[in-house]
Amino acid sequence: MSTSSKHSAWFAAKLTAGLLILAGMFIFAMVTGAVEVSFRELWLAVTSRVSGDKISMLREIRLPRETAAVFVGAALAVSGAVMQGITRNPLADPGLLGLTAGANAALALAVAFVPSAGYFGFMLACFAGAALGAVLVFGIGIMRRGLLSPLRLILAGAAVSTFLYAVTDGISLFYKISKNVSMWTAGGLIGTTWDQLLVIVPVIVVGILVALLFARQVTILSLHEEVAAGLGQNIARIRAALVVVVILLAGASVSLVGNLAFVGLMVPHVVRTFVGSDYRFIIPMSAVSGGVMMLAADTLGRTVSAPYETPVAAIVAMMGIPFFLFIARKGGRSFS
Repeated sequence: MSTSSKHSAWFAAKLTAGLLILAGMFIFAMVTGAVEVSFRELWLAVTSRVSGDKISMLREIRLPRETAAVFVGAALAVSGAVMQGITRNPLADPGLLGLTAGANAALALAVAFVPSAGYFGFMLACFAGAALGAVLVFGIGIMRRGLLSPLRLILAGAAVSTFLYAVTDGISLFYKISKNVSMWTAGGLIGTTWDQLLVIVPVIVVGILVALLFARQVTILSLHEEVAAGLGQNIARIRAALVVVVILLAGASVSLVGNLAFVGLMVPHVVRTFVGSDYRFIIPMSAVSGGVMMLAADTLGRTVSAPYETPVAAIVAMMGIPFFLFIARKGGRSFS
């Protein structure tokens, strides 16, 4: 068996293990909470039309919520992996490079000026805002001649994010819509409905599939732009296509759960320790691991102080900030 075949076989085994962990975490999240249910009740809720208080709660509240956790976690993790690959920046994350802040600002504008837009309209606004944030950050990052500087991108992301968050707060206060905007941007999965998932899930699935199709190109770009150019890659077109993928994934996630930084930062780094630096392996494993992480964070948020909820954004941030500082201290040497 060749070396590449062995690597593929090992990856298949690791991905299978990851999918089993994801399934186990999903089942655990479904039966755990302020109202605990049995495995039999979960089975009936999924496979039958039997009614009952707990079964209805599982079908209409917990099942869409945990389904959203899987897809949002996958979207954020894949978008973070792609951003880290195309920018060769170990700190790249949709929440750290302006995309989340842009989506929030656009959402505030939509709530203020087009309150009847509906969920689909708000989602489109989030896409437009994420695109604006990306354009501003990458525009500032390439103002000087030369290759994209990871440090310059992080500084640009911090500046643009601060500005766009200020815009969001200003619009919210001026038009007295702070409560409505906060309900969208607080960062959580409370109140997720099947109608929302019907809009969001197809976008996330398409974004992840396109990212998988470009996985080889991301691997080449992660080495060095000069290497990619030497191998005949059209860097500008590939990067533009992948930025669109990141915008779709980040915009869809923000429109559903609001601010959730650090998922896209942490998961790809952890995944690399298991599957290496090939993005054909990193992207699918990041999708699975992101789902596991979001399920774990949401379950912890629902149970740590039950019957009250701890915001999932706070739980993710408690894990993400130390990780961010560790990666920053490491200096990204493995990406150079």
